[in-house]
Amino acid sequence: MKHLNVPQSGSQADTTASRNRYGQYYRTRATPVNPNSSAQGSARARLAAGAAGWRALTDAQRLGWDTLGSQMQRTDSLGQSYTLTGFQAYVSVNNNKQLVGDALVDEAPALLTPEAILTATPTFSDTAMSLAFTPTPLGTGERILVFCSVQKSAGRKFEGDVRYVQCSAAAGTSPIDIETAYIARFGGLVTGNKVFYQVYRYVGGFVSGPLTASAIVG
Repeated sequence: MKHLNVPQSGSQADTTASRNRYGQYYRTRATPVNPNSSAQGSARARLAAGAAGWRALTDAQRLGWDTLGSQMQRTDSLGQSYTLTGFQAYVSVNNNKQLVGDALVDEAPALLTPEAILTATPTFSDTAMSLAFTPTPLGTGERILVFCSVQKSAGRKFEGDVRYVQCSAAAGTSPIDIETAYIARFGGLVTGNKVFYQVYRYVGGFVSGPLTASAIVG
């Protein structure tokens, strides 16, 4: 149900407030899905490792992360900017590191702001799935992270649910073949369906803004 009011986001009792391209709306609150998948288990394990690592830091190390967090700006669902706490900065950096197989760090690094990937040209079919990207090769220690959606109707214009599929090797070269990883997570590709994807550049625990696009399986 549409409504005109101050910007709102979140749930209260059985009602959730949100917004889309047409404005603000209310909907019935949905019960979160808990599939207990291997991917979900891996994500929970990374967060648990981050929380445990934070508890083991010294006060001086936590102060360093507080300083880093104050430099890491994010935007919430209402379009408002905020900065991270030290704990959030620690978990963010080390979660990204775990995702690509890099070692966790106790000392806060200097803030890095990777530039976004310039292009990511898809080849999606029932026998192949790859993304040709630029620039290539990536710089020393840089990788690309690929997130994809489940297959959707070809007429779909927007999809907010994309999930991690694969990362490239450090200083990787184009293209990146994601067929095996995608099928393992979402199943085989079907001609005529649409897949939404986001590509990020990673370096040292930090990621760029996303390059977002979609392609129809040919």
